[in-house]
Amino acid sequence: MFNIALLSIILANVLISFNGFKDDFFYRKYQFHVGSIRAGEQLRMITSGFLHADEMHLAFNMLTLYFFAPAVYDILGSISFIIIYFASLIFGSLLTMVFHANEYNYRAVGASGAVTGIIFSAILLDPDIWIYGFIPGYIFGFVYLLGSIYGMKTKNDNIGHVAHFGGAIGGYAITLIKDPMLFEQNTLTVIFLAVPIIILFIMAKLGKI
Repeated sequence: MFNIALLSIILANVLISFNGFKDDFFYRKYQFHVGSIRAGEQLRMITSGFLHADEMHLAFNMLTLYFFAPAVYDILGSISFIIIYFASLIFGSLLTMVFHANEYNYRAVGASGAVTGIIFSAILLDPDIWIYGFIPGYIFGFVYLLGSIYGMKTKNDNIGHVAHFGGAIGGYAITLIKDPMLFEQNTLTVIFLAVPIIILFIMAKLGKI
C-alpha cells in the first residue's frame, strides 16, 4: 500500500517543480540563492528543495526517495519519516549557507539533501539494505560521504555536494535521536558512517575545504 506521507511529498515535488519549469519568475523567486537568503528570504532554504533543474533531475530524486522511504516509515512511522525528510532538507540548506556564505550569486535547487537524509536513515535502520542491488548500504554511505568531501574540495562540477552532505548528517542525527538503540544494534554502521562526517569537520576546521 502506498504511504500517504511519501505520496504527498512526491506530489508536492512534482507540482512545484513543473510550475518552476514553465514559470521562470516562480523558479527564480523560490530557488536557493545566497544573496536573497542573506537579505531575509530564508523561506528559499525550504522551497528550493521542491524545485528541480529539469525532468530528469526530478525523476531521479523521486525514484530514489520511492525506493528508500519504506525502510524508514515502516520502522519509525510516517511522522518520523516526514520529520527526517524536512530536517535533512534544512540541514542541507544550512550547511550550504555555511560553506557558500560569501558567494552571493550561488544558486541551487533540488530535493537531493532531503533524499540523501532518507537514504542514510534507511541505511542506519537496515544495514543489510543493498544499493542498486549489489552495494552494501553501509559501504555506499561511507564512500558517498567521502566522495562528497572530494567534490566539495575540488569544486569541479555543478553538483550540490554540500547539500548532500548536510542532508546525510540530518538523516543520520535525527534517526539516532529517534532510535538510540541503533547505537547498540547497528554499532558498526553508526561508527562507519560517522567517520566521513568527522573528517569533514576536521578538514573545515583546518581550512582544507
